[in-house]
Amino acid sequence: MVKHQPLQVYERQLCLSCITGIYGCRWKRYQRSHDDTTKWELLWSIILLFTFCLLLVWFYFWWEAHNDYNEFNWFLYNRSGEWSDGTVPILATTAAGFTYIAFLMVLALCHVALGQQLNLHWLHKIGVTAALLTTVIGVISVNQTWGQEWDVIPISLQATGPFLHIGALAAVTALSWIVAGQVARSEKTMFQLVVVLLYLSVLLGLYVVPLYISSPCIMDPSTLKQRPDVIGHQGAPMLAPENTLWSFQRALQMNVTGLEADVAISVDGVPFLMHDRTLRRTTDVGKVFPERHMEDASSFNWTDLRQLNAGQWFLKDDPFWTVHTLSSREKRLIANQSVCSLEQLLRLASYHNSTVVFRLRRPPPEHPCYDSWINDTLQAVQESGVPQSLVMWTPDEHRAQVRQLAPGLIQTSVEKRRLQRLHLDGISRLLLRYNQASTQEIGNFSQSNISITLYTINEPWLYSVLWCSGVSSVSSEASHILKKVPYPIWLMRPDEYCLMWVSVDLISFAVVIGIFIFQNYHMIRYRTSGMRSYNPEQIMLSAAAVRRSSRDLNVMKEKLIFSEVGNGVGSAEELYEDNGYDY
Repeated sequence: MVKHQPLQVYERQLCLSCITGIYGCRWKRYQRSHDDTTKWELLWSIILLFTFCLLLVWFYFWWEAHNDYNEFNWFLYNRSGEWSDGTVPILATTAAGFTYIAFLMVLALCHVALGQQLNLHWLHKIGVTAALLTTVIGVISVNQTWGQEWDVIPISLQATGPFLHIGALAAVTALSWIVAGQVARSEKTMFQLVVVLLYLSVLLGLYVVPLYISSPCIMDPSTLKQRPDVIGHQGAPMLAPENTLWSFQRALQMNVTGLEADVAISVDGVPFLMHDRTLRRTTDVGKVFPERHMEDASSFNWTDLRQLNAGQWFLKDDPFWTVHTLSSREKRLIANQSVCSLEQLLRLASYHNSTVVFRLRRPPPEHPCYDSWINDTLQAVQESGVPQSLVMWTPDEHRAQVRQLAPGLIQTSVEKRRLQRLHLDGISRLLLRYNQASTQEIGNFSQSNISITLYTINEPWLYSVLWCSGVSSVSSEASHILKKVPYPIWLMRPDEYCLMWVSVDLISFAVVIGIFIFQNYHMIRYRTSGMRSYNPEQIMLSAAAVRRSSRDLNVMKEKLIFSEVGNGVGSAEELYEDNGYDY
C-alpha cells in the first residue's frame, strides 16, 4: 500500500539528479534505484577504472617526456619527411580523454557514496571504449618507435616519487569516507570483510612505499657536488637555428662551458656541421638546388653548401615555439645564417676557451673521403689552432692512431663499456643518453676518474636529479633555462624525509580510524533510534526487483508525477507524455 504522506515531503534534489543524469541519463526520481549494481554494470565500472589508471600513466608519461619532445618530432620527421610538432595533437587528445574519464570516475564515486545503482549510459560506454582503445594504440606505437623513452618514468619518479606518494595517500585517505559508509550500511558480513581487507591492503601498501623510493636528492646537502657544467647541444637550438654560428654564440652568452655539434664531410673534404642526412629540413636546398634536395648532405661541395641559407627555416617552422620571444635584430641575424664549418666552430671555441665535442658521421662508401674521413677531420682540428685539451674526440675508428697523432685530445666514448676496456683504450670521458647511466654507475665511473656527460637535459627537474647523482656535465638544448637553476629544485636530508613520511602516515591512519568510527557510530545511532526517514529513492519501480503488478507500478508512477507537479518540476501534461501516459 502506497501512503500519500511521504509524497508530500518530496524536495528537489538537483545535485543528485545531475549526478545520476549525467552518468546514466537517469534524471527522474523513479528512474533511480538503490538496488545492487548488476554484474554487467560492475564490469563496465572495472573497465572505467582500468581506463582511468591507464590514462593516468599515459598522461604522466607525456608530461615528463617534455624533456624529449624535440627528439620525438625528429623521429616523426624521419618517418614522414615533413617537420611538424607531433606532440600537440597527442597532448590535446590525452588531456581531453583524461579529463573526461576522470569526470566519469568522480560521478561513479558519487553514486557509490550516495548508495545509487551504477548504470553507465551507452554513450559514455562508447566514449570509455574509444579512450581505452586510443590509449592502447598510443602505448603500442610509442613502444615500437620510441621505446627507450619509457625510462623517463622511473627516472622522473626520483624527483616526483616522494610527493606523488603524499598525493596518493591523501586520495586513498579521502576514499575512506566512501568505504566506511559502504561497510556501515551493508548488512552482509562477507562483503564488509572483503571491502575492509582490500582497502586496508592498499592503505598499508602506501604506508610502506617510501621504503622502496630511491632518490639521489634525499642526501646530506654537505655532500652535494659542484654544479654540473652545461654544454650547448647544437648551440642554443631553442633560440637560434641548430648548428649555426649564431646558435653557438647564443649558447656562449648563456655561460655554457662547452659546445656540441654534429659533423659531416663534404665531397671536397671539408668537415661541416649538419645533423640530418639530407639538407631539406635545415636549409633552403629545395630552392637553390631543387633537383638535389634528396641527396646526402655529404654529396655537396663546400662552395655549394655556402650558398644555402640555414636560418630561414627556423623562423618559418618555429620548432620550439620561441620565435615570438626574439627581437627584430635577432630575427635578421637568424635569417642570414649559413652552413657552419667545423673549423669556424673550433675557432669560436678556442677564442672563448670552451670545450668542443662533436659526433662525426662517416660518408657513404662512394664518397671520395670514405677512407680518409678520420684524417680529414683531424687535420681540420689541427689547422684551426684550438688547444687539443679542449676537443672531445668521439669516433672509435682508428682511435689508437689518433692518440699518437694528437695525444692531447680528450678521448671520449659514446658507448658504455667496462672500466677495464675504457682504461685500455685511453678513454677518460663518456657521452651517454641520460637513461644509460644509473646513479650507482655514475658514482663508480667518477671514482675511476672517468667523467660522464649526459644528453639531452632540458628540464630543471632532470638537471637537479643528475646534479644530486654526481654528474660532471650535461649537454642541453635549453641552456637559457638551466642557467636559472643555481641549486637543485629540492634537496632533503634522510632524517627529514623519514620524519615527513612517518608524520603523513600517522595523520592518514588517524583520519581513517576517525572516519570509520564516525560512520559506524552514525549508522548504529540511526538503526537503534527507531526512526526511519523517508527516502523517495527507495521506491522500486523495476518489475524484476519488486514483485508488483503493472497496475501497482502505474499507480506509483502517477503519484510521483502528481508530486512533481506540486513541487513545480513540470506540467502534468509534460510529465504524462514523458512517461508514456495519455494525458
